[in-house]
Parts: sequence; structure tokens; C-alpha cells
Amino acid sequence: MSPARPNQEPGLAQRSPDPLEGLVVRLLLGRGDVKPDMPDNDGRVPFLLAAIFGHEGVVKLLLGWEGVKPDMPDNDGRTPFLWAARFGHERAVKLLLGQADVNPDMPDNDGRAPFWWAARYGHEGVVKLLLGRGDVNPNMPGNRGKTPF
Repeated sequence: MSPARPNQEPGLAQRSPDPLEGLVVRLLLGRGDVKPDMPDNDGRVPFLLAAIFGHEGVVKLLLGWEGVKPDMPDNDGRTPFLWAARFGHERAVKLLLGQADVNPDMPDNDGRAPFWWAARYGHEGVVKLLLGRGDVNPNMPGNRGKTPF
């Protein structure tokens, strides 16, 4: 494994799966008084944050937890799927695409859908995944009329 640049976490391709990923989350979920669906001031719940940071093990763990809504948007209308696509977390994107209650084409409050974000930031793997689906519109413009292209 090559070292990461200072202040930058290695990408998914650079790190091996961590068998301890989710250990702290499991400890917290084991308590009766911890609410895994409690939002912060930006409307972001732990599941959404796991998708943002590409923590596949935590995403998988929380998908099985009662009360966790995998398509719940934050205050900006951005869903966990949108965040995973925006940051190019292919494994998390694949996990979320397997959920019936996840809309892979739901735009945020600015009208930008997950495909728009993945294309904008050049996440080729996620773009390919989304282009292979019939329920994603690659031509959907944001509220300002800009398309992903």
C-alpha cells in the first residue's frame, strides 16, 4: 500500500478492507439509548455520513438497522446515495443501488442528481454504473440549467 499524501485519506483502491470498520458503531448500537437516526444541525444522520466518507462496512451495518432510512436527505436535499456518488465511493454506491427504497436519480435542492455530481467530479466507475441503469437520466439539468456535460 502506498502512503497517502499528508492530510488526505487513502482512496478505496489504496486501502485493504478493515475488519474493524464499524466496531465502534456496533458498540454504540448495542446501547439502548443511542439513536442511529438522530440528525445533526445540517440534517445529516450517521448513515448519510457513512456514505459521504465511503465507510462501506458501516453503510452495510446500518442498512440492517431498524429505523434507518437509506434515502433520507439532509437539509440540502442530498441523500446518502447522492453523497456516495459525488465522492466516487463505488462500493457504497453498489450497496445502495441494491436497496428498493433508494432513488438513484433524486436531485438535491439545487436540482442536481447523483449522476450530475459523479460526472462533474470525474468518478468514472460511478458514472458507468449509473449509465447502465434505466432509472437514471444522464441529461437532467440542475436548477441553473447546467447538465452534467
